Amino acid sequence: MPTPDFILELREKVGTHPLPLVGVTAVVVRDGRVLLGRRSDNGHLTPITGIVDPGEEPADAAVRETLEEAGAVCRAERLAWVHQIPRVTYENGDQSDYLDLTFRCAWVSGDPYPADGEMTEVGWFDLADLPDEVGPDMRRRIAAALVTDGDARFEGGR
Repeated sequence: MPTPDFILELREKVGTHPLPLVGVTAVVVRDGRVLLGRRSDNGHLTPITGIVDPGEEPADAAVRETLEEAGAVCRAERLAWVHQIPRVTYENGDQSDYLDLTFRCAWVSGDPYPADGEMTEVGWFDLADLPDEVGPDMRRRIAAALVTDGDARFEGGR
């Protein structure tokens, strides 16, 4: 899916200056496996991620992004981790500061496929044997989502 309209409208006003945005990561689990996709923009293998629309509940955004990007229905079970991602600067110079909300999600239905073009491939991967190409940040998000009891993890607190 292309850049959301609300971001394009903001960019008309602020140019490439940093935008504070809320993002979600949906760590969708099923029978000891996690749903991962290869991003079409950079080739990275990641859980489903996306931007929360204005007025949208973050857990609903995680569910929506999973359906839009992977064609699968999931249910958000718990907020697992809240953390600030280091500033992202895109090729066109746009800068964004994402507050990521990582959710543990349970698969409900649907065989995953690259539904909207944001992923070139999607599929289930064994949690005990994740591919090396899953980066450290995404591994931390997956690990946080696998904790089944306790409170969500928060960074900082200084």
